[in-house]
Amino acid sequence: MDPLKGTHLEFPSWTFLTNHAHVLLCIAADPEVRLRDVASRVGITERAVQRIVSDLEEGGYLQREREGRRNHYTVRADLPLRHPVERHRTVASLIALVEGVEGVEGVDDPASAPPRKPVRPRR
Repeated sequence: MDPLKGTHLEFPSWTFLTNHAHVLLCIAADPEVRLRDVASRVGITERAVQRIVSDLEEGGYLQREREGRRNHYTVRADLPLRHPVERHRTVASLIALVEGVEGVEGVDDPASAPPRKPVRPRR
């Protein structure tokens, strides 16, 4: 049971991940999920989920196949994340982080990542 369900923290005013990441994670967890169910889980409209799925397809991160009346989605976990700050990681590493998967083939190992330059505080 989710301890945050029904509280003001269930859908907080801001999160560390974008709605695009939330939608991608929902689809990765259940490749045959209905977009209506994704919308409910993420806390956005079904139309917003449709736009995000289109963005993810156009970016090559998601492939959709029609199976009867349902869609089956394939997540391209081998692709890098988009922002320069996280581009050294793949979609698989994001999924592993959120889902708590360790030692899965194709998932980046943080120990094998290139060393990062220290960030200097702005003045």
